[in-house]
Amino acid sequence: MNLGTLIVGPREHVVAIAELDDTAAAELGPLLRDTARVVETLCRPEQTYVCMWSHGRDARKHLHIAVQPVTAEVRARYGGLRSEQLQARMLADGDEPDITEVEQFCERARELFRAITDSSTADRS
Repeated sequence: MNLGTLIVGPREHVVAIAELDDTAAAELGPLLRDTARVVETLCRPEQTYVCMWSHGRDARKHLHIAVQPVTAEVRARYGGLRSEQLQARMLADGDEPDITEVEQFCERARELFRAITDSSTADRS
């Protein structure tokens, strides 16, 4: 996927949202919100996709939720495709962002996640 895409997944082996226990389900909403905030802050996309995948070859494999920034530039690079068609083309093409850019993005994302976590902790105090 394109630079800035983050994957959210449960620590335990879960193949569907319907299998999440109450604690994991309660944590998922705020985690997805915070992840989308990080992606939106760092990438400034026109759209942020939040998509669940669990496909294996013949059965569900493991729950993954992609939080993907989609900019006009990304859409233009893929002929204006959107939604699952855009993602399918990106995966089929196998284009990967530059590893140095990925590492830099990840460091900025970690810092922003820390700031969000610190802010949430301060708000609860």
